[in-house]
Amino acid sequence: MKRNRKPSAGDRSGSSGTDHGGNGSDGAHGTGDGTVLEGARERWVSTGGVELCVAELGDPERPTVLLVHGYPDSKEVWSKVARRLQDRFHVVLYDVRGCGRSTAPKPLRGGFTLEKLTDDFLAVAEAVSPDEPVHLVGHDWGSVQGWEFATVRRTEGRIASFTSMSGPSLDHLGHWIKRRTRRPTPRAAGQLLGQGAKSWYVYALHTPVLPELAWKGPLGKRWPRVLELTERVPGDGYPTGSLPTDAAHGAWLYRDNIRARMRRPRTDCYAHVPVQLITPTGDIFLSERLYDDLEMWAPRLTRRTLPAKHWVPRTRPDQLAAWIGEFAAKSDSDVPAREPMARGAHADRFAGQLVLVTGAGSGIGRATAFSFAEAGARVVAVDRDAESAARTADMARLVGAPEAWAETVDVADEQAMEKLAEKVAAEYGTVDVLVNNAGVGISGSFFDTSTEDWRRTLDVNLWGVIHGCRLFGKQMAERGQGGHIVNTASASAYQPSKMLPAYSTSKAAVLMLSECLRAELAGQGIGVTAVCPGFVNTDIARNATFAGTDEHEQKRLRRKSSRLYGIRNYPPEKVAEAILRAVVRNQAVVPVTPEARGARLMSRFTPHTLRAVARIQPPL
Repeated sequence: MKRNRKPSAGDRSGSSGTDHGGNGSDGAHGTGDGTVLEGARERWVSTGGVELCVAELGDPERPTVLLVHGYPDSKEVWSKVARRLQDRFHVVLYDVRGCGRSTAPKPLRGGFTLEKLTDDFLAVAEAVSPDEPVHLVGHDWGSVQGWEFATVRRTEGRIASFTSMSGPSLDHLGHWIKRRTRRPTPRAAGQLLGQGAKSWYVYALHTPVLPELAWKGPLGKRWPRVLELTERVPGDGYPTGSLPTDAAHGAWLYRDNIRARMRRPRTDCYAHVPVQLITPTGDIFLSERLYDDLEMWAPRLTRRTLPAKHWVPRTRPDQLAAWIGEFAAKSDSDVPAREPMARGAHADRFAGQLVLVTGAGSGIGRATAFSFAEAGARVVAVDRDAESAARTADMARLVGAPEAWAETVDVADEQAMEKLAEKVAAEYGTVDVLVNNAGVGISGSFFDTSTEDWRRTLDVNLWGVIHGCRLFGKQMAERGQGGHIVNTASASAYQPSKMLPAYSTSKAAVLMLSECLRAELAGQGIGVTAVCPGFVNTDIARNATFAGTDEHEQKRLRRKSSRLYGIRNYPPEKVAEAILRAVVRNQAVVPVTPEARGARLMSRFTPHTLRAVARIQPPL
């Protein structure tokens, strides 16, 4: 349902200039996905003696998302996110005073206070959405401004929601510092020193003249390369040519606000809107500890974490657009929400992400699918048993997955896996987390294990993992926004046994493949984990092959091994919990169960003990 809430673009109030299309002759808009705002409607808004350049995308009748950039950026930092939001929202970006194509105040000193920046925000909001509040999103200094907008009384009713990333409230920061200096415990002192080290640039920007000279000199020229090397920001034409002047002017954001708010932080800085906090866990400028007390200031707070560095609008636009859109949808009935706000363990990390699990029809695979579903992830349950896969997908939706699908595939079939990868990419999107879990068990001496037994074991346990990594991992790499691959190996990967040559060989290969792939993909922000369970109560023993035995003996050995696994009774849910933790922490090798951890230690420190254990005949 559309609202009759805004005049058309050409008739809106609050604009001092003329609206310009995205292909205007002034050359404001480039081409390509990087810095482009091609097709955007452009206008200028007068406020406090400056002219703000405002760009708009999407249907003006839809709810408005207003994106505010940070330092030393211009509005183009949001171009990738804006493109991903424009089909569902009226997206507005503006150059903060003194940046991009907006004019700078005269004089510069005193022209960048938070009070004047709030005036700018209100003028833009009135121009683009006079009758409805806007969904505010800020990054870096855009977030610092956003906290001011979301906590001062004069903006009440103008903001529907606020999404903050990589920028704290200066008032909250002032109180955070005061609490830790009044009670200087070792932990508090460590937090203060840690953030003080991260904030080195703040001190540098307070020095007179030098920052301006640096930005207009060598630093401004080399900044794109610095971002590419340190933050993995793609070299796609961003930042824009106005960077040196933007950065020089933006130094006054620090000079006009930091010391004043640190000395006298406001005591009424409570958010009057719902707040979504997105914290990049690898942010080199801000400690995660800065937000420890945030619930006190923002009662309606939703937390999100992202394994990325500071410039997430450039490096993680897909995830940001999904979270921004769903948070806005939660507070705006005109936008259909695609998923509920998950509350399970690690929901801050996985809500809305796409997770594919092979071997999801039972055991560890099913438990893993459920754990990701409880965290709010969208789940693709893959199994060669269609009925089991469908049951997992149905139950995943019941426990919290906003969407879940079942796919029937034999992971050993390369062509079938290729078709699956194409279908998933086309219909569901790029996988964020891949769990290669499908596997088969086989026991028997080397000479009893036939060539066909070897082929089947390696086809499923090793080649199934290779197919998954090659196909879905390649999609992750080509997207260029990170991801994670989990490969289920086994404690048998490093614990030899005379009765498990084929199985142990396949799992050892999975372990080494995971280590090699982890090294290769680390530079692309893709983590790889090898999970190594011990004896877990699943169907693998019930369905295992016992080489060199007849059908009657096969059944007897399966019943006996299943009974032993049942007596051990280590639940697959604990393995699933370990998998989610491993992805959050980006762990390389994760032994699960006490015997798996013990064997891992012995393999590293007393390998001769493991070799002796390998000679023991299993009790079957």
